[in-house]
Amino acid sequence: MEPTKKKVLSLTEPYATLIKEGKKRIETRSWKTSYRGELYIHASLTKIKKETKNKKELMDLLKDTPLNFGYIICKCQLTDCILMTKEYVEDMKKNHYQEYLCGDYQENRYAFVLEDIIPLKEPIKVKGKLGIWNYENQDQLH
Repeated sequence: MEPTKKKVLSLTEPYATLIKEGKKRIETRSWKTSYRGELYIHASLTKIKKETKNKKELMDLLKDTPLNFGYIICKCQLTDCILMTKEYVEDMKKNHYQEYLCGDYQENRYAFVLEDIIPLKEPIKVKGKLGIWNYENQDQLH
């Protein structure tokens, strides 16, 4: 029997680690997905953008937390993909400020809702890809 492929989403840092640490539960994207279910989070090798580094409030959420460039670091459940309306964005800004701080909340973008976030005991070094991609080295994922 062929092992099932694990679905993975690559994010730049510090966003992947914010998810692993439970400080971010919504990933914002310009594209939608119909996929629901188990999803692993991968921290890409991409350097942190200068404008992200300059967001002191955001960076302070991970003050003494090491970042994880190039590793699959946690798994979660992707439970919903919401088209952001003006009302949704305003609600996030007003009522969920930390979450708002951790994403790109604009009308007509998408909010991937992540639940049951579990850090991996042993992060897995792997090169990332765009979109939701398949990781096939089964024996490394718990």
